[in-house]
Amino acid sequence: MTQLNNKTNLQEETDLGTFIAQATTTDKWQVLSYSAPILPIHAALLRTGKIFFFCGSGNDSTRLNTPYDSVVWDVNKGTFSRQAPPLDSNNQPMDLFCAGHSFRPDGLLLVAGGTLRYDPFYGSPYALMFDPIAEKWVKILSMNNGRWYPTVLTLGSGRVLAVSGPDKDGKLNRQPEIYSAFFPNGWKAFPTTSALPPYAHLFLLSSGKIFYSGAQMGGTGVTPRILTLPETFTQSITETVVTGLQDIAFGDQAASVLLPPAQDQKVMILGGGSGKTATKRVNIVDLKASNPTYVAAKPLNYARMHHSAVLLPDRTVFVCNGSKMNEDTTQSMLPAEIYNPATNTWTVVAKQTVPRVYHSVALLLPDGSVVAAGGNPQRRVNELRLEIYSPAYMSRSRPVIQSAPQTVTYGQQFTIQTPQAANIKWVSLIRPMATTHSCDTEQRLVDAPIISRNATSVKVTVINNRNIAPPGWYMLFISDNNGTPSVATWTQIY
Repeated sequence: MTQLNNKTNLQEETDLGTFIAQATTTDKWQVLSYSAPILPIHAALLRTGKIFFFCGSGNDSTRLNTPYDSVVWDVNKGTFSRQAPPLDSNNQPMDLFCAGHSFRPDGLLLVAGGTLRYDPFYGSPYALMFDPIAEKWVKILSMNNGRWYPTVLTLGSGRVLAVSGPDKDGKLNRQPEIYSAFFPNGWKAFPTTSALPPYAHLFLLSSGKIFYSGAQMGGTGVTPRILTLPETFTQSITETVVTGLQDIAFGDQAASVLLPPAQDQKVMILGGGSGKTATKRVNIVDLKASNPTYVAAKPLNYARMHHSAVLLPDRTVFVCNGSKMNEDTTQSMLPAEIYNPATNTWTVVAKQTVPRVYHSVALLLPDGSVVAAGGNPQRRVNELRLEIYSPAYMSRSRPVIQSAPQTVTYGQQFTIQTPQAANIKWVSLIRPMATTHSCDTEQRLVDAPIISRNATSVKVTVINNRNIAPPGWYMLFISDNNGTPSVATWTQIY
């Protein structure tokens, strides 16, 4: 594999709101005729196009040490398949409630941490992978210590970083560690960092550095910052504070995204709570700037926490779920809204039917629609109804990908066959989501620049930077001059 100049020795790894009614009349929500068989606290879009849900004990202490369900949902068929629960060395079920997760380059989902006990919560050291083809759990070596509400982030090397979360004794785990199949013990730890909060929203930057947006779960006190991984594990991660974030105390279950395209290196934080109250705050930071600073953007139309932000293939940001009061469905914000980064405007779109708060999720599907699921306003009260949001573009005539390669390499040029070649504006590679608690370190939209075209095809280039497009599986979309996207095909970048 070509050695790229955006990797350090440590990272090298060969294994890799304006209301516009007329614009929204054709979008819709649909509540499905069937429900999820488990509370989908954790959700990931697999490279098969199916959705993986798991919940562990599911915020129900009476289910501690009982077998835990996970299911794979075939959205097209409307069916669910169950998996045998992973067991520890004592043949006891591993409780993956409130774990962290991200995708490895091969498409396996790495899941780290979970629950050892309730009230107070102690974190599990267990780590697993979920195989999307065999649809089964695979045990890997455990972390050095436990993590509950951890953040898990795949690096440009294909290695996986885990940070934060209460440990096996209930104390905040301040020692980041990295997983590699080539490490004798699986995981290697760094010296301790500042007290990064649980489910800290982390974004891999083009430089290989990591940005903490200020969104998290529960705690406050750590400002947004850029983390620089050192060359060796004996050195400390360095931290550089990023200033300017408004309503800095409102990071609890805020949402944040790397705005499309990922090459622009802009992160948006939106909403969030402090105590029981949510904010409409929206701030954006340009991380390519020499001195990155958050600046105010157009605020949300509705204050929200527990919400989800989903990148759409038309390069907008879709926001749904959430409430203006903590875990209170009577205060749910049912109208969804969409942000257009090009115009800094919000458009209010169709209303959800189901109020969704804590432990709700939303994910982009390969056809360009969004599934919303979950909700757990109090213990043992589980929202199992499923909804699909169809953006307005799904009612329009859409471009079609007739063929595209299933694997591409960094810097490669490749050809997409499409009868709409003359009118294609964008080619986008979107990394599938793996989300929980309003946190997702995976989703990003990477532009594949068009370099030439003819009547039946477009030729594009894959970016030559593993940090902008971490190795793995992506949904490949083409969009026409109206911004209308195709249905995606799957492509692996390696």
